[in-house]
Amino acid sequence: MVKWKLLSLTIPNRKVRNLMVQHNSLSEKGQERIAAVFSTLQIGQLLRKAGISKSFGWSSLTIFRLIFTLVFEGRNWFRLLNSDRRESLPGKDVVYRFLNHPRFAWRRFLHALSLKIVQHFDSLTSKSRIRAFIVDDSVLRRDRSKKAELLARVFDHTTGRYTRGYNMLTLGWSDGFSFAPIDFVMLSSAKLANRFCEMKERLSKRTPGYKRRIEALSRKPDAVVALLNRALKAGFSADFVLMDSWFTQAPLLRELMANGLHVIGMVKAMKQRYRFDEKSLTLQELYALLPKHKNKEILGSVIVQTACGLPVKLVFVQNRNRRRDWLVLLSTDLALEDAEIVRIYGMRWSIETFFKFAKSYLKLGTEFQGRSFDMLISHTTIVFARYLVMEWERRHENDARSLGGLFFLFSDEVRDLDLKTALQHLIAFFMEFTEAKSKRDQSAVFRQLQHWISSLPNYIKGLFGKLSCES
Repeated sequence: MVKWKLLSLTIPNRKVRNLMVQHNSLSEKGQERIAAVFSTLQIGQLLRKAGISKSFGWSSLTIFRLIFTLVFEGRNWFRLLNSDRRESLPGKDVVYRFLNHPRFAWRRFLHALSLKIVQHFDSLTSKSRIRAFIVDDSVLRRDRSKKAELLARVFDHTTGRYTRGYNMLTLGWSDGFSFAPIDFVMLSSAKLANRFCEMKERLSKRTPGYKRRIEALSRKPDAVVALLNRALKAGFSADFVLMDSWFTQAPLLRELMANGLHVIGMVKAMKQRYRFDEKSLTLQELYALLPKHKNKEILGSVIVQTACGLPVKLVFVQNRNRRRDWLVLLSTDLALEDAEIVRIYGMRWSIETFFKFAKSYLKLGTEFQGRSFDMLISHTTIVFARYLVMEWERRHENDARSLGGLFFLFSDEVRDLDLKTALQHLIAFFMEFTEAKSKRDQSAVFRQLQHWISSLPNYIKGLFGKLSCES
């Protein structure tokens, strides 16, 4: 007689509902929430308007939603294709053809989605509240890649070293409470010597994919101007453009002001000089002329002219990390108070949190790493869409939780579902065993159970403790 031994079965104190849900998919609650947001934002319609559609087989919306929800399931695409769900999923080639399609206008889709969300945020905010465009870049490392399209040697200013990868120049919008990524340029290197691989040949020059590849070879200041011009043309608006010291160059400032955009940015103390009192002075020399305010974070300000004759206001603030040091903020709006310049510039931090969240939780640059530049663009756009939807959910529901909290809410629902499914299978094994009339049938159930135990995820095994059978 086969004896069954169940030791240390630990089950969380939650009700078991809807046991017949597909294994390791999003919970019913999670599916409903995503379906509701997709319907409200008309994701399917936005995809069609961007030319992201298919004439037969799986619909583009279905594939987009599958990739969109993948990050919440705790699995990559390879593991999902090797799971019990593979029969209900599109094939590997279907998904990869979708991501590698050069004729899909992913920028048009991202513009339309982010504009819809930004306009909603705008309706919730007082008209007197400051809105800002935020420009910053972040490196997507591809250390092990060799043949990825337009892979280049790029400088990572966070580490101060060169690395293999791409420089993702991002334009975002913020009202001080919410942040929305609205566009990006995936920069390679304008220098041929710094590129490890060139673009794919025999690509139609009319396709969005070809235009994104040519755009990748542009200079960073030119890319910034193009990003902002496209945003204004698409219908976005803001009071200021916020940027760090890598972008606050006089020619770029002048070009942005010609488009009616005021700039607030950090300035590094380098060799640049400013006209003040008919003298050409460095930042150190200007700081020496200022009356010193003790025990104040704002040390003083001065209105000067750049080398090209552009009037700007320089605000000297104390460096919180090094109290003896100081930092400089530049504003092209001379009427702003010093404290207001500092406050508005603080909104720029939202893009830094976006980069961190997208890389840590939304698998930016790591989920799909094909050789195609089209895949790089399409997957980055989907990651941006994930962030936009989560920001929409947080703002729309007046949710006080951070985006990280909302992300883990989905992930926890998935893990709860895994446990429920495991319990369902375990109960089914016991029911089958009790109905077995012969030793042969019991042995077959026993082998099935052993195989099932060995295939459980580690975190499920940990919840069950010691689960064993002996004869």
